[in-house]
Amino acid sequence: MKTTKPANRRNFLLAAGLGSAGVAAAVVTAGSKARQPGAQPDAVDTATGYRASAHVLKYYQTTKV
Repeated sequence: MKTTKPANRRNFLLAAGLGSAGVAAAVVTAGSKARQPGAQPDAVDTATGYRASAHVLKYYQTTKV
């Protein structure tokens, strides 16, 4: 009968814990982005949650014939 080394399990649990901590830190930092002062807020359709951001509006301008 082959025995499993406990170090493998410990390494897995350590990596899983560090990975989830990294994801949590990324979510917190992404949520705390501040808008630039004087910048116009994006147009938001409240029914669908669609945002017409500046680059999308610029694209719409380039497609007009």
